[in-house]
Amino acid sequence: MRRARWAAIALTVVLTACVRTSEGVPVAGDATETGSPGQSSTATPTDQPDISEPGVLPTSRTPVPPDTASCPVPNPPPVSVVASVSDPAAPKITVALPVGWGASGGDGDVGVRLEGPDGISARVTIVATSLDAADAFRRYTDEVMAASTVSSVSVLPAELCGYSGQKLLGAWSDSQQQAVEFGDRLAHIWTNTDSYLVAVHVEGPTSTAGFEPNASPLMEDFAIDIP
Repeated sequence: MRRARWAAIALTVVLTACVRTSEGVPVAGDATETGSPGQSSTATPTDQPDISEPGVLPTSRTPVPPDTASCPVPNPPPVSVVASVSDPAAPKITVALPVGWGASGGDGDVGVRLEGPDGISARVTIVATSLDAADAFRRYTDEVMAASTVSSVSVLPAELCGYSGQKLLGAWSDSQQQAVEFGDRLAHIWTNTDSYLVAVHVEGPTSTAGFEPNASPLMEDFAIDIP
C-alpha cells in the first residue's frame, strides 16, 4: 500500500502514514492582529493550535451576534449557491456556482451537491466536530487518502477570515480506469455553541482536461453566515 501526504508551503515535505513532519509552516500572528471573524480586532483564543499544521490559527471564542455574515467575500461570484444542514447551530456556506454547473439539495451532513461537465462533481459538507482545527483537518485528510490503496495529497494553508483553513489538492487511483483528481477547501468554524468542519470537495476523472478551471472557483474563499 502506498500513501503519501504532501505539505506544500515554503518547502515540499513528504509525510507518510506513520511519520508526520512539517517544515516552513507559517506561524499564526498575534491574536490582536488576526482578530475574530466579523468582530473587532481583539480575539480571545481559548486553545493552543498545533502550528505544525498549515493554515491552523488560534480559535476565538468571542461571541458572534446571531445572523452575522462573519466572512463576506469581497468579490462575490456572479452566481452562487447556499449550503445548509438541518443543525440549527451550523453555519451556512455560500459558494460559487461555476458556469455550466447545476445544484441540488443535500442530505445529512451534505449541504448542497453540485454537478459540472465531464463527470466533475462537488459537494459541501458541514459537520459538527469536537476536535480542534489541526486534528479535524488531519482526520479529514487521512479519510480522503483512505479512499484508495494509492493516493497522494498536497496540503496548503488557506486561512479564511481568521478561521483555520486548508486547501487539499490530490489524486487517488485503483487502476488507470479508476483514477480520480480532487480538491478540497476546508475551514474550522466556531458558531457560539459548537465547532464545525466545513469541506468543499471537488472531484473528477484524471483524464478531464477541464478539471482545474472548473474546480478553481469552488476552491476560492467562501462566505460564512453564523445562525
